[in-house]
Amino acid sequence: MVSPKLACCNLIADIPRLKAFALEHGFDGIDWSFTPENLPQTPAEESALFRSIQGLAPLEVRYHCAFHKTDLGDTDEERAKNAMILFQHLCRIVSKMNGHYLTLHVGLGRNTTHHLSWDRTIRRLTKLVQIASAMNVRICLENLAWGWTSRPDLYEKLIRKSGAWGTLDIGHARVSPSIKSQIFEIEDFISPHPERFLNAHVYHTETSQGHLPPSKIDDLEARLELLSRLQLCTWWVLELHEEAALLQTLKFVRQFLRRHAREKALTVTG
Repeated sequence: MVSPKLACCNLIADIPRLKAFALEHGFDGIDWSFTPENLPQTPAEESALFRSIQGLAPLEVRYHCAFHKTDLGDTDEERAKNAMILFQHLCRIVSKMNGHYLTLHVGLGRNTTHHLSWDRTIRRLTKLVQIASAMNVRICLENLAWGWTSRPDLYEKLIRKSGAWGTLDIGHARVSPSIKSQIFEIEDFISPHPERFLNAHVYHTETSQGHLPPSKIDDLEARLELLSRLQLCTWWVLELHEEAALLQTLKFVRQFLRRHAREKALTVTG
């Protein structure tokens, strides 16, 4: 296992303070979430964002798209077209900032798939993956707590048929109905294509209150072991948006990595 880079979200709006916080606590990068509120709308706003991202150096920056009910496979053709326009725009922004990774979702913010078309989702996601690839941007599909991507069998099909890469959210995986019912195991999210995962979102679990941190290392250990087997998954985002919860999670993740490194060293020398 290559030691992963640990990243935090853009949880602090003030960029210099975000950078100082990340460096103070030894993070390797920032996972920047685009939202409707911070998406640049004009060339001047794009230029301001570019300067902000450049100001985060030497931290690495990867990107995440958090737009609710914005789906390439919407059954409403106009909404689906607008989603494609938005995601292509985001790919261009990421590419201009020398970014190479953009995590997307299918069905974010929905509680039903009735307004989504499976065939259109596959078709449009495939096209977006190809467009992004031409810009040297890799589209990564995240598993959600509910919906198609919460099911390992359908998540696998979406990645395989579209050519997308993967972002494994271990908090979403834990609460997936397919996992809670024991129809599948968390490992089933990754076992069909371990070579496709480039990023992970790390926290304990998701509830109606949001993302919760682990209270002990045992809360995360089994899932971190799974992540450690993914050779290309070297970007672990500690996806907490409150500083205390983030630092609590960081403590346990570092504890796991130290122990993992010691065990590996003993295996080599032994």
